Amino acid sequence: MIAVLDYGIGNLRSAQKALEKVGADAVLTADPAEIAAAAGVVLPGVGHVGRCLEALRESALEDPAKAAIDAGKPFLGICVGMQMLYDGSDEAPDTKGMGVLPGQVRLLPDGVKRPQMQWNPLDHRPTPMLAGMDDPIWMYFVHSYAPEMTADVVATCDYGGPVVAAVVRDNLWATQFHPEKSGAAGLRLLRNFCAACSAERR
Repeated sequence: MIAVLDYGIGNLRSAQKALEKVGADAVLTADPAEIAAAAGVVLPGVGHVGRCLEALRESALEDPAKAAIDAGKPFLGICVGMQMLYDGSDEAPDTKGMGVLPGQVRLLPDGVKRPQMQWNPLDHRPTPMLAGMDDPIWMYFVHSYAPEMTADVVATCDYGGPVVAAVVRDNLWATQFHPEKSGAAGLRLLRNFCAACSAERR
């Protein structure tokens, strides 16, 4: 079972439905016991990062999310769900991020349309997240902010310069793009995540 964190904001069911489409038993849940028992955990997010963080904390789901990551459970953050994992964001300077990943989330550079709302190919290095995909890998983005470059970055896209598109650190995967809106490539990424969940349970 894969737990999709239900903190009551955004279109959380789209991630759940996409996981179900690739054969996962995906459950939208706010139950800490169910999250602890899951083979993997997904944190989606859309909209304003500050409001998402507030909703996550009001739902008492920040600690179960961090516990899943600390326990080595496969964990996938999507879009604003990725941004929430960092120390903080320019979008909500007075709201502390989860601090799971180091660094800040920054506004996209001047000279580009914000938000980036388009398909964009990835410049990537080998990673289990993107295994089995033929280049070019096109993913769908909707965002005005993106994390700073760190050693965990496994994929970028070109949008007025290189923009962080995906990170992997041990059991933690996170994408700035929306795999659930990215057609066959996005579904393949979700299959790869499900495979990681199955491998962790063996």
